[in-house]
Amino acid sequence: MTAQLIFKGIIVLLLIAVFISLTSGLAFLVRDQGKTERTVKSLTVRVVLSLALIILLVVGFALGLIQPHGLPRAP
Repeated sequence: MTAQLIFKGIIVLLLIAVFISLTSGLAFLVRDQGKTERTVKSLTVRVVLSLALIILLVVGFALGLIQPHGLPRAP
């Protein structure tokens, strides 16, 4: 397996973790009705994961593990 493929897999796993944290925050918000701090903790985890994802993308771009590609030009 190449480093690029492993890097992209880590990015996908982080995106899935962010989504799971977001949905669990929503479930805690609906279920607990603001009586516990589980919603705040879940959303804090989401923010930390999102920051880690952004940092990982910047590092991957700087190291050349990911390549940006633009949209095709209009004719």
